[in-house]
Amino acid sequence: MGTAQECLIGAVMLLGLVGVSAPGVPGTLLVWAALLWWATLRHTGLTWGVLAAATGVLALGQVVVWLMPARRIRDSGVSWRNVITAGAWGIAGFFVVPVIGGVLGFVGSLYARERVRLGGGHRTAWAATRRAMRAVGGSVLVELMACLLVTGAWLGAVIAG
Repeated sequence: MGTAQECLIGAVMLLGLVGVSAPGVPGTLLVWAALLWWATLRHTGLTWGVLAAATGVLALGQVVVWLMPARRIRDSGVSWRNVITAGAWGIAGFFVVPVIGGVLGFVGSLYARERVRLGGGHRTAWAATRRAMRAVGGSVLVELMACLLVTGAWLGAVIAG
């Protein structure tokens, strides 16, 4: 395997790490796919071991991501319909105004829907929006940490040879 291929694999992993925090980008899948690409090119016991361990870490991270916001959002009082609608607006916003539009679309839509649901008050709508953002933000951090662990393991294996 050449240095150019390892740099491309690293670039895909970096794209996956950035994609974890961007709405609509499958960051975890990109990191795992890059690791699979690396393992299939190298064919050593170390690469397959790293891939197996990484698959377990990423799968566990996804389970936590799926469980964590469900409980926290339900406890915050924000409806799933509002979160899903905000997610759709976040994805649309990402394409209208690249990158920053995803955040603006998500937060803006969530705030607007919460303001309508709660009767038009700014303070209560903003408080509900902040609670939902904390719930969703925690899951993004869990996913990012899992991807960083996998990327670190890959980098360690590449350096080890």
